[in-house]
Amino acid sequence: MTSNKRHLAGHSDAYELTTRVSRRQPDVDLIEEHVAPHPRFSEEDQVGRWSTKGSAQGRPGIWRRFLVLMSRAPLISRSTTGYSKASYGTAHTHISDSTESSPASSDGLLDHGQNEAVQATSSLRSYSSSLDGSNIQIHPSASKDAMNRDDIGDGIIHVPEDGRETDEDPPDNSRYAQVRASVSAKDNATASINTPRMWTLSMLCALLGSGTNLFFSLRYPSVAITPVIALVVVHPLGLAWDRLFKRDGDPAEVYDYGRLVKRPPGEDDTGSVSNLTRIRRWLGQGRWNEKEHACVYVSSNVSFGFAFATDVIVEQVKFYKQDLGILYQLALTVSTQVLGYSFAGLTRRYLVRPASMIWPSTLMSTAMFTTMHKSQNMTVNGWSITRWRFFLLVFFGAFAWYFLPGLLFPALSNFSVVTWFAPGNVVLANLFGTTSGLGMLPITFNWAQIAYIGSPLLTPWWAAANVVTGLVVVMWIVAPILYYKNFLYSAFMPILSSSVFDNTGKEYDVSRILTPDYLFDRKKYEAYSRVYLPITYALAYGVQFAGLSALVTHTACWYGKEIWQVSQQSVASDQTRDSVAYEPIHDRTDGKRIDHARSSSRESNASGEVGLDTSMSGDDVHARLMRRYEDAPASWYLATFLTMLAIGLFVVTYYPTHLPWYGLLFALSITALLFIPVGIVMAITNQHSSLYLICQIICGTVFPGRPVANMVFTTYCYISSAQGVKFSSDLKLGHYMKIPPKLLFQVQMLATLVSSFTQVGVLNWMFRNLSSLCEPDAINGFSCPLARVHFNGSILWGVVGPRRFFGQGALYKHLVWFFLLGAVAPVIVFLIGRKRPQNSFWRKINLPVLFGSLSWIPPATGLNFSTWALVCFVFNSVVRKRKPGWWGKYTMTLSAALDSGLAIGVVVIFFGIIFPGWAKGFSWWGTEVYKQVSLSLDPQSLQVTF
Repeated sequence: MTSNKRHLAGHSDAYELTTRVSRRQPDVDLIEEHVAPHPRFSEEDQVGRWSTKGSAQGRPGIWRRFLVLMSRAPLISRSTTGYSKASYGTAHTHISDSTESSPASSDGLLDHGQNEAVQATSSLRSYSSSLDGSNIQIHPSASKDAMNRDDIGDGIIHVPEDGRETDEDPPDNSRYAQVRASVSAKDNATASINTPRMWTLSMLCALLGSGTNLFFSLRYPSVAITPVIALVVVHPLGLAWDRLFKRDGDPAEVYDYGRLVKRPPGEDDTGSVSNLTRIRRWLGQGRWNEKEHACVYVSSNVSFGFAFATDVIVEQVKFYKQDLGILYQLALTVSTQVLGYSFAGLTRRYLVRPASMIWPSTLMSTAMFTTMHKSQNMTVNGWSITRWRFFLLVFFGAFAWYFLPGLLFPALSNFSVVTWFAPGNVVLANLFGTTSGLGMLPITFNWAQIAYIGSPLLTPWWAAANVVTGLVVVMWIVAPILYYKNFLYSAFMPILSSSVFDNTGKEYDVSRILTPDYLFDRKKYEAYSRVYLPITYALAYGVQFAGLSALVTHTACWYGKEIWQVSQQSVASDQTRDSVAYEPIHDRTDGKRIDHARSSSRESNASGEVGLDTSMSGDDVHARLMRRYEDAPASWYLATFLTMLAIGLFVVTYYPTHLPWYGLLFALSITALLFIPVGIVMAITNQHSSLYLICQIICGTVFPGRPVANMVFTTYCYISSAQGVKFSSDLKLGHYMKIPPKLLFQVQMLATLVSSFTQVGVLNWMFRNLSSLCEPDAINGFSCPLARVHFNGSILWGVVGPRRFFGQGALYKHLVWFFLLGAVAPVIVFLIGRKRPQNSFWRKINLPVLFGSLSWIPPATGLNFSTWALVCFVFNSVVRKRKPGWWGKYTMTLSAALDSGLAIGVVVIFFGIIFPGWAKGFSWWGTEVYKQVSLSLDPQSLQVTF
């Protein structure tokens, strides 16, 4: 049992809270990170903004107080996190030295939360000795002047132009500007997390989002409900929950590390309390706050994407006529969705805990949580608008604007204006077209086009520069040259297409090379045609080969030593974790601040650019604060892996998938080998290196002529990696938001299971109730377009096989040399750049990103890449250098607002206008001009001799 004094930051004269805590952690420094400011006073107020206490000059005017109140509670009154004592415990409320009414109370200046806190004081005093694990005593030193003040203002804090919030910038804060701008360096360990509200909203999102997305994934055109929508919509639901179940007279609650420790008995906690009241109080535990919000968002993030295994089920049932039953469907879906979580959990020390693994995609979410739940505001570069107001303005603007490119004026989206003046010119269409062209004119007015490969505001400019370099060299220079030289017969096909073609220039008809049992018929194949690829498709395969080998060598060169050292230290780290669990920011002996990271990490990476520092070691403030929480043991993840592996072995051995048991082990071995390199690239650059193609090719080579085996192999290999990367991203989000790891494990696991069962149920309902499902003339467009593409891929790689594409005598055999290029090039860059400064040109070259990002082409076009890179350059290079304060405060919020406005706009237009058929027949020049670009070519025989 240790004893430590806790003083509220900026209010040492207000009260003292002496706590006796029985925990494994050493002394906790609440001055720096633990105690959140009192919800009724901004941090500026706490350092004495109004020096004349209680005077007229020292208090804001009525109009300003009204505006500030609306800013702090934008959707529902009392929306600020921890508005009353219920969310943070009574340690965050002003206490008087008696239960008598203070002058403020008699004047009616105290709100219900403060009165409630005063009433709870005596109960806490008498109850303190009986609390499990803690003994709380409240010292009656609260200033009544502080109680009298009615400061509810969101005061504007003027900070230096560099945008740093010095009050939230401890010496071991993150070295990266993106993280400092989006993630708070403080933690409130007494916020409620594990509440009925959080679990109800989490499961509701998992249920509705996964079912809806699965339903529309089988339709063309499709619509997706993204997690960003859940992030925005669930906030008012959480606030409304508090309004519905919280009452003024409810007893105080004490939360410790997200869990309700015990509820002190109130004056009415007797046998006379009705069961209905008890149920209401149980449902109303805690207060809606950013940590609960983060858990709900994580549950949405892991469940909203439709399970890839459902596509395999659709292909088997509808195309291969192989219905293996509901048990097979559940086993395949659950095992493929959950296996990735095992990889994510077992690699946390490489992909989550290091400060250099920033996961840019999570920063938008953390910025949104700050926007919605925090009230602090700063003036930066002359801008004083709050993040929440800025979000609302951009959100409604983006929502309204999308009606133009998304419905009324689609030509603004496909703004290939050069081709409009000569719609029959094929050369112009090839170079500047936006659908089947290279998109060399980087102009569009649709955020959906710009953010098609991800938000450009979340990607560092140096990474985007690698991507756009690959685009220019490979797609804008090499591809046109090879195309107009008719290399590999490419001039007989569109320059860019996601289809493959036969020897007449028409789309390849795979049904002509199959037996009635969907097996490969060699005679039919030789009588029909070999498969031909558009030049951009062929080059995309080549750069993906190079990207895969570059991923391995780049990781080995730049991170191999660190990975090996971390692996060697892992066992010792686990054994000593409890003894070094948490170290406060003050030195224990002399009270001086320990400069954990500023002198070393920030000086070593002066540019602040993530990715230029290759170190995986060194903790920041977030890793230090997370040591307070008990970690989820590796045995949990290992047990999960073994359980899902057993289910997977049952699937491939019991059912006729034609994949042997060692094929499943081989698929998971590929994932295990490449998971850390893929995760590192994603964590640093926000670019995902997909294993989809290489999994198909490997299976087609090892197990030829087995299309169903190819689908199952690819699902276990590719989805385990893709889901694992998503899970790692969410673990990093929990790391930033200080979510207890064990609770986060439960949230992710339960949400994944709920979504898996839901999607299988919705899919079988569609099988039974939509008679023409997956047919070309299916009702309302439910033709299963993605499943059909994957089905064609299983035929090409599982039936025709990679050997007929890249083997001896094959037309595309030279593409395999890209493997060697990708393996050697990173070594050369490493040898040149390893002794150069951190911000040198050679250290900014990332070949896995340069090669791997082009796997989006097709279906992405040059327009998507060029406009994405242009916006990234403007904000993450120009604005960041010239207006760093503005960039730090608003960029992530801007990204979230644009994405949210777009997502809501898509849903409203689809469900409100297109789906009911109200837009049928709507046509004018702005809806047709971009369609008039003719890319049709006269079919010509390639005169190929087999």
